[in-house]
Amino acid sequence: MKVIILAAGYATRLYPLTLNCPKPLLKIAGKPMLDHILESLSPVEGIEEVIIVTNSKFSGHFREWASKTEFRFMGKKPRVIDDLTTEDTNKRGAIGDIYYVLHECGIREDIWVLAGDNLFENDLLDFARSCREIEAPRVGIYDVEDLELVKKYCSIEVDEKNRITSFKEKPQNPTSTWSAIALYYYPASVLKMIDDYIVQGNNPDQPGRLVEWLSKRIPFYVWKVMGKWYDIGSKESLKEADRIFTSLR
Repeated sequence: MKVIILAAGYATRLYPLTLNCPKPLLKIAGKPMLDHILESLSPVEGIEEVIIVTNSKFSGHFREWASKTEFRFMGKKPRVIDDLTTEDTNKRGAIGDIYYVLHECGIREDIWVLAGDNLFENDLLDFARSCREIEAPRVGIYDVEDLELVKKYCSIEVDEKNRITSFKEKPQNPTSTWSAIALYYYPASVLKMIDDYIVQGNNPDQPGRLVEWLSKRIPFYVWKVMGKWYDIGSKESLKEADRIFTSLR
């Protein structure tokens, strides 16, 4: 299994903090956000490689970080892939970056996909266990406890087997506070469908759109995130995550 971390955004909402530093390398509790993500991954067995996909503006920042990091997966440091984009106006989009990495790296095995700005209070061992239950794609879901917040993310409904029955990106009238987050498992058997999604001209941004598209065609399951989850999209959420993670040290 390989892990793809999406880090090709420009985080304009966090300017000036992210003018010359990619958001995943901003520090929380004294260390880069990306370090916290890799800590969540470190207990998981079977990760052959972690691939960080970024843009031309910040690829050097990530390569410098990777050259110094102590994290290893099967003896290998995280690998940095430049998606060759230069600014927000020509970005590939999250799904476009997944597609790019799959082909650039020749990936044919199972993958996990995570956002480089999502943090977890707990490790992802239970997510790994759930992925082994059945060879089908899976997405993490989290109770944001606020219907207005769900409008920023997506609404999701599942059956008694935790299979997705309804998925709507940025819903206008959500009925549940459960939302999918940027934590995905795609078995090797599904990778061709990611190709199909892109080749057919579907929207390459917002990774939830791929979940919505796939869940209408094949069984797609959910996993409930235990503990706190943080989506670092603003200075306020960055400050709150820093406070919480500092208190956990």
